[in-house]
Amino acid sequence: MSNAPHFNIDVPAFWADPYPDLKRMRAETPIAFVPQLGSTIFTKRDDIFTQEKRIDVFSSHQPAGLMNTLMGHNMMRKDGDAHMSERAAMFPAVSPRTVRDTWNKQFQAHADRILDNLAPAGRADLCKAFALPLSAECLKDITGLTNMRYQDMDAWSQAMIDGIANYTGNKEIEARCSAATAAIDAAIDDMIPRLRKHPNASILSVLLSANMPMDSVRANIKLAISGGQNEPRDAISGTIWALLTHPDQLALVRDGGAKWIDVFEEYARWIAPIGMSPRRVAKPCSYNGVDFEPEDRVFFMFGSANRDEACFADPDFFDITRDTSKSIAFGAGPHYCAGAWASRAMVADVALPRIFARLKGLRLDESEPVRIGGWAFRGLLNLPVTWEGG
Repeated sequence: MSNAPHFNIDVPAFWADPYPDLKRMRAETPIAFVPQLGSTIFTKRDDIFTQEKRIDVFSSHQPAGLMNTLMGHNMMRKDGDAHMSERAAMFPAVSPRTVRDTWNKQFQAHADRILDNLAPAGRADLCKAFALPLSAECLKDITGLTNMRYQDMDAWSQAMIDGIANYTGNKEIEARCSAATAAIDAAIDDMIPRLRKHPNASILSVLLSANMPMDSVRANIKLAISGGQNEPRDAISGTIWALLTHPDQLALVRDGGAKWIDVFEEYARWIAPIGMSPRRVAKPCSYNGVDFEPEDRVFFMFGSANRDEACFADPDFFDITRDTSKSIAFGAGPHYCAGAWASRAMVADVALPRIFARLKGLRLDESEPVRIGGWAFRGLLNLPVTWEGG
């Protein structure tokens, strides 16, 4: 382990709300070893912004890491040319142009269909009734796995998310993750003949056309599912909740004082759906008085960086007029999230304007509290609401 000062956490409390501990770390021990997680944690925005780019030291290549072990060796766990070649192969499926010209129309169709069925009900848990199916239906199109149910897309994504954040070694979580990856492999095998005969803009199709080795195709499809379902799902429900609990901010958007994209960018800063990215120390180094040795494990805490008082005034407050240019919700270095444009379109261009236009008088259902959790991946667990309808 590194010789960073130790900082102890209560793991359940950290899962419920990591921000108080992270605030203390930023103030007292910006780089700290957390015994309960077996890792050295970077908490300051500028430290993470600069050190994430030092891939020769803080490497994404983690042969024994949970993601490699459970999901296969994808581009997120590769550095340099190996990473860039696979990223380039995937890019045509998730580029800004493809999102604009292909996926945006399909996102809109999914959202309208879901809302047509939902609007008459007058009440729902929007996590399950809107955010989950919208994100999953959109991701089915993007990945090319249109042969699965949206419920399976979400369940398999969550199983992988839980698996790669399973730093306490829970065997039941590991087993669910393994079952999910096997099911995804079967779905890929089923779709390959169809997409070879009728290629399209999906990730699976473009990776097959690029002649990527099948092990890498499978691993990168699983990567797209693991992050591509939970992040927009949690951002959709989270931004709705943030606006409902901050009516002054919602009024700003409705009055033209801010845009839906401002809501998305501020929410992703305020509660980063992807709160952490792990790294492996590749060679001895020292930084800010801390000595690192090869094979040490490091966590870059994006969720902490985005509440760094040195970069954001009143960082614990949700303010859609804030300058979010220093936010690193999607990463800061060469591993910047490839699906960022699709996520922005799904949430800011489609989900938010449509749901507030269709569900008149949308408000929280006070009979049930909203629950939120997670630190490596953080999001709402439910969003009970009512509206004029039914």
